[in-house]
Amino acid sequence: MTPDTKHMAKKIAGGLVAAALTLSIGIAQAADFKLRAVANSNENDEDYDGLVVFKDFVEAHSNGKISVDLFIGTQLCANGTECLQALEDGSVDIYISTSGGTANMFPYVQVLDLPYLLRDDRIAEEVLTGDFVREMRKDILKDSNNSIRLMTIGNTGGWRNFANTKRTIKTPNDIKGLKIRTVVADLPQELVKALGASPTPIPWPELYTSFQTGVVEGSKNGITDIMSMKFPEAGLKYVTLDGHAYMSALWFMNNEMYMDMPDDLRRVVVDGFSALQQATFASPKRKAIQAYQDFAKAGGKLYVPTPAEKEQFRKAASPVYSWFTENVKSGQKYYDLLVAEAGKAEKAVDAEYAKDL
Repeated sequence: MTPDTKHMAKKIAGGLVAAALTLSIGIAQAADFKLRAVANSNENDEDYDGLVVFKDFVEAHSNGKISVDLFIGTQLCANGTECLQALEDGSVDIYISTSGGTANMFPYVQVLDLPYLLRDDRIAEEVLTGDFVREMRKDILKDSNNSIRLMTIGNTGGWRNFANTKRTIKTPNDIKGLKIRTVVADLPQELVKALGASPTPIPWPELYTSFQTGVVEGSKNGITDIMSMKFPEAGLKYVTLDGHAYMSALWFMNNEMYMDMPDDLRRVVVDGFSALQQATFASPKRKAIQAYQDFAKAGGKLYVPTPAEKEQFRKAASPVYSWFTENVKSGQKYYDLLVAEAGKAEKAVDAEYAKDL
């Protein structure tokens, strides 16, 4: 064998050894737990922002023992009922839903849609990082035979506000008689009726043309949804920032998968959901800036109710609280709990104001 041939043989052998080492390291570092996370939305959504943060956090902090595959859209399941069933049987490991998408299985989660109970972001975020979520977690575990675990509650789109094609709404009197689009669910329809308007269930994809044709004259949406759907072009010109509902997002995990993990990896997952929650708290605030600017450029008119005007809305909406406590399983319990936790949060924030102002 010539010197050149020997040199080449050494290089080949060295390459094979390096390849074998790389392969063995890859095998050694293969994830022990592979999580499939589903969000029935798109990559422009706060849900996606939260999942990207979660994936990065848990994969890094578990040293690769946990991997997270993201399925954005309807690849694995198409709606709340289907996805929660997939979560129960373990074909999906993580799923995010609004309260509306979960209410048929856990009706008391509709408490998150009750109007005017959370006064602003600081109060909502304080409540949703505390014992309110832990109590709801217990009930969801119980009602799902220990198969579905509520991990955290974040935000998906900011706040629901009243928007319409006709006039500026300053008080409940201004909304009377308007045809307001709602989803096919009792609670939002009860709210619209309590305010003297007409609830009109319309599928989301049909809402643009419904504004154009006058089938509906208003809706209950966040500003990012309004602008992403280009509703001002369909005639939606007036938005009242009454903030009647915080757009909560419930993040669930298959409980068997979670409990199969050792304590150190469970801690990573819990911390990952905390990071996800913070990301979803922040994302709507940032995205709303451009959305409000675009709304104004499109000729939109914004109105912020005074505290006295907002109190008029709250009083007018009070029949919804009675409906919820009388008609929803555990409704009284969760109404009382949310009011109590919001009260604690308000006292804590007010004490901070006293120090900071």
